[in-house]
Amino acid sequence: MGNAFWSEFLGAFNPSSEGFAFMWLILFFLVIAISIAAERIYYVIVKSNVNSDKFMMEIRKYVTSGNIKRAIELCESGKQKALPYVVLAGLKRVAESESLDFRSIQNAVDEGTLEVIPKLQRRTNYLSMLANIATLTGLMGTIYGLIVAFSAVGNAEIPEDQKTRLLAQGISTAMNTTIFGLAVAIPTIVAYNIIQNKTAQIIDDMDEHLVKLINLITGNR
Repeated sequence: MGNAFWSEFLGAFNPSSEGFAFMWLILFFLVIAISIAAERIYYVIVKSNVNSDKFMMEIRKYVTSGNIKRAIELCESGKQKALPYVVLAGLKRVAESESLDFRSIQNAVDEGTLEVIPKLQRRTNYLSMLANIATLTGLMGTIYGLIVAFSAVGNAEIPEDQKTRLLAQGISTAMNTTIFGLAVAIPTIVAYNIIQNKTAQIIDDMDEHLVKLINLITGNR
């Protein structure tokens, strides 16, 4: 792609260009998608993620030795992350009473899980929606450009030299909106799947380790 391509592509944002409204609309969707993806990547992959195996190994060590207080302190130090936050809810319930059964601890863990999971999944689905809207907006611009092109060709009152120019403008509008819509949709879908898969992994890790922890606690008690 040379200078001619970029000159033609950037020129499509000019208000004097056919279909410029579609280009700016897709650009608007791109800005929103970048904002959501950046926030979700930070929250899910950076802020909420933890090395679950290493963390739970330390927790199991303290629980097995009966040092619930130290296990709670470890969770407190990382409670901004998903797994430690939910484990903390269960351990606090353990520390409150000496006569706890499986169901009581399970309820405490479930409450913590119900707080964490919606925060992990929040706004992620908007990325999928924005990718679809960007693609459809590009398609709409394509149809508009083709309408402009064929209308010019079919109009007998327009001179031949103007027909050629209008035909080129219509096809250019169709191609520019198509490629821009796809250029926004493809990375947005990639970001959506990365965030979605990481969220699912965190939730699966919580389910696995929390069941093991509850069984360990009730077995020791």
